[in-house]
Amino acid sequence: MTAQHTEPGTEAQPAEFAAFIVQHVGGRAHEEISAEMHQLLAAVNEHGKKGQLVIKLTVEPPKGHIDGDPVVISIDSELKAPKASGTPSLYFVDPEGNASRNDPRQTAAFDVRDLPTTKTEIKDIQK
Repeated sequence: MTAQHTEPGTEAQPAEFAAFIVQHVGGRAHEEISAEMHQLLAAVNEHGKKGQLVIKLTVEPPKGHIDGDPVVISIDSELKAPKASGTPSLYFVDPEGNASRNDPRQTAAFDVRDLPTTKTEIKDIQK
């Protein structure tokens, strides 16, 4: 970026922000933000939910605040892409307040045994 000098009595024109992003840290900031934008678009498309990419630009004055000294500029980004929702499942709350797959109101009416799975086991039961 080059310094912009203005004639006395004229208003300074701002430099292009996009050009700044492309040049910052040798182009790495632009590459990282572009990759995050790509991830965000893919996640929104896949999950049908909104997402967010926050780009934060921080400018720090020089120590001692001497006019003309360089400022420190950093760019941070935060990707908030949507995720798949977990699969819900039904549970009952037992008398102790714990999640249970068994309905605590249902009494066990009979004992369930495993049925034989092979012909040999069936013949043994028939004897």
